[in-house]
Amino acid sequence: MEPTQIARTYFDSWKRQDFDGLRAILADDVTFSGPMGTASGADDYVTQLAGFGQMLDDITIEKMLADDRDVLTWFNLHPKGGDPVPVVNWCHVEDGLAQRVRVVFDPRPLL
Repeated sequence: MEPTQIARTYFDSWKRQDFDGLRAILADDVTFSGPMGTASGADDYVTQLAGFGQMLDDITIEKMLADDRDVLTWFNLHPKGGDPVPVVNWCHVEDGLAQRVRVVFDPRPLL
């Protein structure tokens, strides 16, 4: 899969709460870091995304930019009962799997 396909599958699976589909595009040793925590390994990351997803009504992608192995996605988290929160996600792909994911956003509206 191309990096943009990996990123689209990531967001589509997360939005649909298809965590098996999400797990399938993650490297076993994927790492994640963001303002609300870190994860090491695919199972840990999927568990965290599943929990975080319980707070959301929707995820909307605004823009996706890619090069050979990296995808930057500007998207909005739509928390239940709150205003959209803009987020940037940097996904690094190796051997057809997401290897590293970094996110940047202001977490204050979610706290």
